[in-house]
Amino acid sequence: MARQKATRGRIRRRARKNIAAGHAHIKTSFNNTIVTLTDRAGNVIAWETAGSAGFKGSRKSTPFAAQVTADAAARKGMEHGLQKVEVFVKGPGSGRETAIRSLQAAGLEVTSVTDVSPVPHNGCRARKRRRV
Repeated sequence: MARQKATRGRIRRRARKNIAAGHAHIKTSFNNTIVTLTDRAGNVIAWETAGSAGFKGSRKSTPFAAQVTADAAARKGMEHGLQKVEVFVKGPGSGRETAIRSLQAAGLEVTSVTDVSPVPHNGCRARKRRRV
């Protein structure tokens, strides 16, 4: 006779915060896009990645995946009352502008866009160039 497994899902829903303005951190790498919405102090309200939005493999690095990811994150943030965001973009990925446009299209008011990509002052040796 088969035994039943005890289901251990999330029991309680996220507590609804009421935050009008915050930050949107968009990290675009060559492999993935991560969108994190925080309040002004840096506490996470909502986040979404291209992988959690349903994309796998090389599709995660596309601009369309970044658009869907930013849209889903914006909807989650707006559930918590988020209306205005300052956007901080990091990384060399292909979905940078697409993600910002998607945040605006979802209904969030983008007040400023800042590029916070780490740029070395000639620190560690870079990886070798790809030859295709």
